[in-house]
Amino acid sequence: MSDGLPAPSGSTGRLREDWARLLADGHGGAVHPRVLDTLVDRTTELLERARTSRPFDPAAAQQAGALLVDAHFTDPEVLARAVEVLHREPPPDGSGAMLAGAFAAGWAAALRERTLREQEAIRLAADTARHEIERALRESEARFRALFESAAIGIGIGDVEGNILAVNKAIGEIFGIGAEDMAGRRVGDLVHPEDTPGVWEAYGDLISGKREYFQVDKPYYRHDGEVVWTHLTVSLIRDADNVPKYQVAMLEDITDRYRLQERLRHQATHDPLTGLPNRAAFFDRLERLFEEPEPGARFGLCYVDLDGFKVVNDSLGHDMGDQLLTAVAARLEAALTPLGHLVARLGGDEFVVLLENCRGEQEAVAAAKAVLAALAKPVVVGDHRLAVGASVGVLERRVATTTPGAAVRAADLTLYRAKEAGRGRWTLFDPKENARAVSRYAVSVRMPSALDRGEFFIDYQPLVNLADGSLAAVEALVRWRHPQLGVLGPEEFVGTAEETGLIMPLGRWVLEQACSQAADWVRRFGDRAPQLNVNLAVRQARNAGLVADLDRILRSTGLEPAKLQLEITESTVVGPEDEALKALHGLVDLGVSLAVDDFGTGWSNLAYLRDLPVSGLKIAGSFVGDLHDPAKDTHLGWRIVSGLVSLAHTLGLTVTAEGVENRADAERLRLMGCDWAQGWHFGRPVRPGEIARRIAEANLPEALDVTE
Repeated sequence: MSDGLPAPSGSTGRLREDWARLLADGHGGAVHPRVLDTLVDRTTELLERARTSRPFDPAAAQQAGALLVDAHFTDPEVLARAVEVLHREPPPDGSGAMLAGAFAAGWAAALRERTLREQEAIRLAADTARHEIERALRESEARFRALFESAAIGIGIGDVEGNILAVNKAIGEIFGIGAEDMAGRRVGDLVHPEDTPGVWEAYGDLISGKREYFQVDKPYYRHDGEVVWTHLTVSLIRDADNVPKYQVAMLEDITDRYRLQERLRHQATHDPLTGLPNRAAFFDRLERLFEEPEPGARFGLCYVDLDGFKVVNDSLGHDMGDQLLTAVAARLEAALTPLGHLVARLGGDEFVVLLENCRGEQEAVAAAKAVLAALAKPVVVGDHRLAVGASVGVLERRVATTTPGAAVRAADLTLYRAKEAGRGRWTLFDPKENARAVSRYAVSVRMPSALDRGEFFIDYQPLVNLADGSLAAVEALVRWRHPQLGVLGPEEFVGTAEETGLIMPLGRWVLEQACSQAADWVRRFGDRAPQLNVNLAVRQARNAGLVADLDRILRSTGLEPAKLQLEITESTVVGPEDEALKALHGLVDLGVSLAVDDFGTGWSNLAYLRDLPVSGLKIAGSFVGDLHDPAKDTHLGWRIVSGLVSLAHTLGLTVTAEGVENRADAERLRLMGCDWAQGWHFGRPVRPGEIARRIAEANLPEALDVTE
């Protein structure tokens, strides 16, 4: 070593030797040996510090990457070889990927900062050039020509009709043709399929004088067919009368930087071991399905977990396990990607298959069978033939019935049901089993203190009058912002809460909060405020203190009883002698109205409707949803719905249809005489502020007006 220090031994010495050789093979020949030795010493010291730190500290590795950029080692090939060197000398704890990643992050960040500084200098130079061009056009064509021809960045001049008038030598070099061959062409001919949205709209605004300039990263085709990426700045030149006259384009070749960014982006969204999309990419793709789904859109998930993978790792080593995972990933991708399904690795030995626009349970089950078939034969790894099996949890749902988080949790729970059933099989999602599993866990662990912690909140879903599209009522729907499970809907915890008795304090809290909110709307909007609908659990309805509780709540909140409707299920009352009838009559005596919720899903005697003190009936959403199931007789389904509407009207009841997701269904229900409707077509459950906005507008938004 040039500084007289003794050469290090062991892994540190090997690291320095490899490192010195790497930098010398770069552009080290153009660097003074003393400067190069100092750079090798400093970066090796930083990498060794990061390598031996406990816990792992990325700062030193990041600083080492930045030092290389400062010394002009910016070739991406240098970065790739540096990562290889770091992988050959990993830290003792095996965190080689973290060390290499930290070094690459420091290198990329420093390169980005350097590039930004250079871009700023170019931008300032280009801006100066633009002003010089304007002055040169007025004062001296000769001076302008000198600047134009000597500019290091590509400059082109065109008129506002889109004709290219002149370009400098740098533009010819970017496009791979002579500058004279560019003149006479039109700007509109330089379109590329990967042009970002809005480029040509911005260009139209510029040549019409609506804007002075715009900037964008834009690809072009070179003369040889290759793609070149540029940073494009187009400015407008006006004449002495301020009329748009010319356009000036300045192009900087950023192809190398763009490719590096694409490489880093790929690394961020793909698993480094198998090359499959990673967890982040999978969730991004899944969440996009829920942004603006088509009515009736469906999707499927197959959660895959290898059976006995831990045995392979423990007996043959992690390297053998990694090779097995790579082989499994290749088989899954080969079997399912041609079918249009996304295969991703979530981590460890867990994989997931996403089916977009799924055609039903049969397609999801077929994908699960394809997974098992792909893994049926042993995997050859080295000298070993490894029999690998898998368990698959299958979920297939309408997008409108769930959320990304709930879907993933449901698929994961279904996977564990498959493992519990004996492994090497697929198991289909069961809503009841899933709800029970989630509820048992949530209630037993968190729910007793969740109210005190403020974890519950209430959303409100619109109920619309089908005759005129007006906002008739809102249904209060309790949500639980669980710290581990995310936001849970009532179907995930209310059932178990009712079984354990915790529904009593929760139900009381919902009534208090919802009545208080409804009273506030009445104070602010008067008669325009909608009716409030609140679900009443069976255990609540059978509670002797219900009437007194509700009377106290109405008095304390100031809500008029006529503004409140309580929704009960068919199972609330099991016969004309049921004690719950007394409580229901007591509620009606207070001035509160009652409605039967989810009508048609139980087995209650229809004659009970005659004896119940109810004024409304809500047709279960499953009836409307089944009207679009090609496996069922939709004509018969509509006849059943029509019969339910007629039955309710005969009994003097108001009829509400649940689960309405499109205008056609809403119009058909209106023609049948259905009074009210709710569903995603009229609005999802939203926060109170959104309901207040709709009330303030007097009518629902145009999109919700079914009478048009």
